[in-house]
Amino acid sequence: MTTSRNALAGTVLAGGLGLLSLAGCSFTSENFSCDSNSCTVTLSGDGAEVDLPIGPTISLGNVENGRASISVGGASASCAEGESLSVGGLALECTSVSDDEVKLSASLN
Repeated sequence: MTTSRNALAGTVLAGGLGLLSLAGCSFTSENFSCDSNSCTVTLSGDGAEVDLPIGPTISLGNVENGRASISVGGASASCAEGESLSVGGLALECTSVSDDEVKLSASLN
Protein backbone atom coordinates (compact mmCIF):
# COMPACT_ATOMS: atom_id res chain seq x y z
CA MET A 1 0.00 0.00 0.00
CA THR A 2 2.85 2.42 0.79
CA THR A 3 4.45 1.86 -2.62
CA SER A 4 1.18 2.83 -4.34
CA ARG A 5 0.90 6.00 -2.26
CA ASN A 6 4.51 6.94 -3.03
CA ALA A 7 3.98 6.32 -6.74
CA LEU A 8 0.81 8.42 -6.70
CA ALA A 9 2.55 11.22 -4.80
CA GLY A 10 5.42 11.19 -7.31
CA THR A 11 3.00 11.31 -10.23
CA VAL A 12 1.06 14.20 -8.71
CA LEU A 13 4.29 16.11 -7.99
CA ALA A 14 5.63 15.56 -11.51
CA GLY A 15 2.33 16.66 -13.03
CA GLY A 16 2.28 19.72 -10.81
CA LEU A 17 5.77 20.73 -11.89
CA GLY A 18 4.78 20.36 -15.54
CA LEU A 19 1.76 22.59 -15.03
CA LEU A 20 3.87 25.07 -13.11
CA SER A 21 6.12 25.72 -16.10
CA LEU A 22 3.07 26.16 -18.32
CA ALA A 23 1.30 28.50 -15.93
CA GLY A 24 4.05 31.14 -15.92
CA CYS A 25 4.54 30.86 -12.18
CA SER A 26 7.81 30.70 -10.29
CA PHE A 27 9.44 27.73 -8.58
CA THR A 28 12.26 27.60 -6.06
CA SER A 29 14.24 24.59 -4.88
CA GLU A 30 17.38 24.15 -2.81
CA ASN A 31 19.68 24.55 -5.83
CA PHE A 32 17.61 26.48 -8.39
CA SER A 33 14.97 29.14 -8.78
CA CYS A 34 12.85 29.53 -11.93
CA ASP A 35 10.20 31.76 -13.38
CA SER A 36 8.27 31.00 -16.56
CA ASN A 37 11.25 31.02 -18.95
CA SER A 38 14.52 31.27 -17.02
CA CYS A 39 16.30 29.77 -14.02
CA THR A 40 19.17 30.58 -11.69
CA VAL A 41 21.10 27.41 -10.84
CA THR A 42 23.79 26.49 -8.30
CA LEU A 43 25.72 23.25 -8.86
CA SER A 44 27.94 22.25 -5.92
CA GLY A 45 30.43 19.39 -6.24
CA ASP A 46 31.48 17.14 -9.10
CA GLY A 47 28.49 15.28 -10.52
CA ALA A 48 25.88 17.66 -9.07
CA GLU A 49 22.80 17.93 -11.25
CA VAL A 50 19.42 19.60 -11.40
CA ASP A 51 16.31 18.82 -13.45
CA LEU A 52 14.90 22.15 -14.60
CA PRO A 53 11.17 22.69 -15.15
CA ILE A 54 11.99 24.77 -18.28
CA GLY A 55 14.19 22.19 -19.97
CA PRO A 56 16.76 19.43 -19.68
CA THR A 57 18.93 18.28 -16.80
CA ILE A 58 22.06 20.35 -16.15
CA SER A 59 25.00 18.60 -14.49
CA LEU A 60 28.48 19.63 -13.38
CA GLY A 61 31.40 17.49 -14.48
CA ASN A 62 34.24 19.24 -12.69
CA VAL A 63 35.97 22.59 -12.32
CA GLU A 64 39.58 22.91 -13.46
CA ASN A 65 41.67 26.05 -13.96
CA GLY A 66 38.61 28.27 -13.53
CA ARG A 67 36.54 26.44 -16.17
CA ALA A 68 33.48 24.38 -15.36
CA SER A 69 32.60 21.40 -17.52
CA ILE A 70 28.84 21.07 -17.70
CA SER A 71 26.35 18.86 -19.46
CA VAL A 72 22.91 19.97 -20.60
CA GLY A 73 20.62 17.20 -21.75
CA GLY A 74 23.63 15.11 -22.76
CA ALA A 75 25.43 17.89 -24.68
CA SER A 76 28.77 18.90 -23.12
CA ALA A 77 30.38 22.32 -22.87
CA SER A 78 32.62 24.33 -20.57
CA CYS A 79 32.60 27.90 -19.36
CA ALA A 80 34.51 30.33 -17.20
CA GLU A 81 33.00 33.01 -14.98
CA GLY A 82 31.21 35.64 -17.06
CA GLU A 83 31.01 33.55 -20.23
CA SER A 84 27.77 32.92 -22.11
CA LEU A 85 27.05 29.92 -24.29
CA SER A 86 24.24 27.98 -25.93
CA VAL A 87 24.06 24.24 -25.26
CA GLY A 88 21.35 21.59 -25.15
CA GLY A 89 18.56 24.00 -26.08
CA LEU A 90 19.43 26.48 -23.32
CA ALA A 91 21.22 29.82 -23.27
CA LEU A 92 23.57 29.78 -20.27
CA GLU A 93 25.68 32.36 -18.49
CA CYS A 94 28.23 31.18 -15.94
CA THR A 95 27.88 33.93 -13.36
CA SER A 96 30.27 32.43 -10.79
CA VAL A 97 32.84 29.63 -10.98
CA SER A 98 34.78 28.48 -7.91
CA ASP A 99 36.77 25.32 -7.12
CA ASP A 100 33.68 23.22 -6.37
CA GLU A 101 30.64 25.32 -7.27
CA VAL A 102 29.13 26.91 -10.37
CA LYS A 103 26.31 29.44 -10.46
CA LEU A 104 24.62 30.06 -13.77
CA SER A 105 21.54 31.52 -15.35
CA ALA A 106 19.64 29.45 -17.89
CA SER A 107 16.91 30.39 -20.33
CA LEU A 108 15.28 28.76 -23.33
CA ASN A 109 16.89 29.47 -26.70
